[in-house]
Amino acid sequence: MSVKKRQFKNVSYLWDESKARELAGDEVGLLVYRSNLLGADVRLTNYGGGNTSCKAAGADPLTGHETEVMWVKGSGGDLGTMTKSGLAALYVERLRDLKRVYRGLQHEDEMVELFNHCIFDLGSKAPSIDTPLHGFLPFKHIDHLHPDASIAIAASRDGKKITEQLFGGIVGWLGWQRPGFDLALKLRQYVDEHPGIRGLILASHGLFTWGETSYDCYVNTLQVIEQCADYVNEKTRKQRAVFGGAVVRSLSKEERRKKAASLAPVLRGYCSSHTRMIGHFTDDEKVLEFVNSKDLGRLAKMGTSCPDHFLRTKISPLVLDLKPGDDTSDIEAVKGKIGPQFEAYRKFYSEYYDSCKHPDSPAMRDPNPVVILLAGVGMFTFAKDKQTARVAAEFYINAINVMRGAEAISEYVALPRQEAFNIEYWLLEEAKLARRPKPKALSGRVALVTGSAGGIGKAIAKKFADESACVVICDNDESRLKGAEAEFQKKYGNDVFIGTKLDVMKEPDIRKAFDEASLAFGGVDIVVNCAGLSISKPLEEHTEKDWDLQYDVMVKGQFLVTQKGVEIMRKQDFGGDVLNIVSKNALVSGPNNAAYGSAKAAQLHLSRLNAAELGKDRIRVNVVNPDAVITDSKIWSGAWAEGRTKAYGVKVEELPAFYAKRTLLNEIINPEDIANACFAFVGGLLGKSTGNVLNVDGGVTAAFLR
Repeated sequence: MSVKKRQFKNVSYLWDESKARELAGDEVGLLVYRSNLLGADVRLTNYGGGNTSCKAAGADPLTGHETEVMWVKGSGGDLGTMTKSGLAALYVERLRDLKRVYRGLQHEDEMVELFNHCIFDLGSKAPSIDTPLHGFLPFKHIDHLHPDASIAIAASRDGKKITEQLFGGIVGWLGWQRPGFDLALKLRQYVDEHPGIRGLILASHGLFTWGETSYDCYVNTLQVIEQCADYVNEKTRKQRAVFGGAVVRSLSKEERRKKAASLAPVLRGYCSSHTRMIGHFTDDEKVLEFVNSKDLGRLAKMGTSCPDHFLRTKISPLVLDLKPGDDTSDIEAVKGKIGPQFEAYRKFYSEYYDSCKHPDSPAMRDPNPVVILLAGVGMFTFAKDKQTARVAAEFYINAINVMRGAEAISEYVALPRQEAFNIEYWLLEEAKLARRPKPKALSGRVALVTGSAGGIGKAIAKKFADESACVVICDNDESRLKGAEAEFQKKYGNDVFIGTKLDVMKEPDIRKAFDEASLAFGGVDIVVNCAGLSISKPLEEHTEKDWDLQYDVMVKGQFLVTQKGVEIMRKQDFGGDVLNIVSKNALVSGPNNAAYGSAKAAQLHLSRLNAAELGKDRIRVNVVNPDAVITDSKIWSGAWAEGRTKAYGVKVEELPAFYAKRTLLNEIINPEDIANACFAFVGGLLGKSTGNVLNVDGGVTAAFLR
């Protein structure tokens, strides 16, 4: 089969013949290559969605005889990023022999354990629930995807009729059934009864396609989806009004982001009543078209159709009863409107659970919404981490596409509540959740660290990111900030951090940084005031400008950043942490240090004052006092180091050893030491401590507090 890219306008044809030739004869390599291409196009399937397989000959490790082996995407993998290690490898004959012990629908779940007796490669990934759906089909290469266009047909009231008319029997239709062993048997029966078909649409679920080679399978998949998309798009274009037409006008981009930044911490607070959540916001045009429409209420209430969609987004979203132009500056008034809406959603979810649960169902999970829609503004999603929240948004956009298409070609039909519940509270799904690793100490937390493009600040941001926090790195040095962003991107990826320019002396910069944090992650839990500078001069050489700069950056800057951070924390209403990186100089007097030392003393006492005031809000304020942290510090690369050499009569290169020798422990202090002290305050063990000072200076007796 040979095709050209121009044949496709609704999907991306990405096959590269030169790369494929390099993999010639390697069926598993070609499977991985095909899977990555399919996973790269969100119109075909979302992150973690769908699965692919191939059947090829392999040498039995016990007998050495050739046997047929199926390689299939394993449990929890992602097609777009999958490698060979993400595949499960099973004996085909043994898998099919499981029919002999299958006891019927009531015993579906016990079959999953039996897949382990069919594993060919003991080092491969655990098989997923979809394994027999691939294994029982007689084709060498199979794709199972969740394309918007195909699901639009699968989730429409006339889906079966449309499939027959559109494909003339070349693509079949199978009614809804939860994935599992019985569905695999029905797939095989349908294929046997309809020889020559190219694929199957599963009602309310997705698409199966196949081919004799990996390339044939890839092209067949694209061609079937392209045909579905052509049909859906043509019908959509002929619609007089999508989703019944717009009844709300969107705010401008700037107004939407301002409104979203203001509301996100409030929403995050409500969504975190059960588990601390991370947020994501999008005002994608598809989202706005849906949230502004006449049919929003009707369709949103129905919920999603495809199991992959609602497993990520919950049975249905919360549609906020707020107008785009409503004033959100009075937070208590906003909470007075939003709070009852969350209570109503939790009540709805509890009733859904109680009405659908089985005697052996897992306990009810978090009753808060995952998806929150606001007309004129966009969509918020909340989950245990940024990636999960972002992916939930992607899945709901796919659900919107499905509803849009289904309404254009017929009428959208969601899964019945009971069927949806059976998927959401499937014991196998519960077992998968139980296998997740235990969250790290800062999972679900968001930290904003000033002065974090280098030195102590960057070490703190890295430590927090290593402990699963989302971090906002900010600095007034744009070139240094770009370097830090590149470093964080390489180590952590987009879902762990954002970077933003921040001059702590400028209120607009501060406001923008916290707005960006709210839009990216839903709010802020930890504020670290680390930005600083040092001017070392004799008293007579100090200028008024030196004095003002020192105090504006460290004292006024700490005050302004803390003030804005506390505003966000109060919106969230679950407390928080303010950490101030001060200095042993707040307590110890030294020469040539009037502005710096007194500013540090002011920072320390401001911390005490804030701790006394913010305890009622469960906001803890603590101080870390470093000394002589020279590594990667801008302070020590300029005049400050020269000033200290004059004060102490040593050379610049002798300073680290000089500072270490005057301590009780004779230790050089590194940025990571300060980061560890910060983590000690926020990592969970000191949750009832506030107003404290932790010295990390190697032991300077003059800096002892008592």
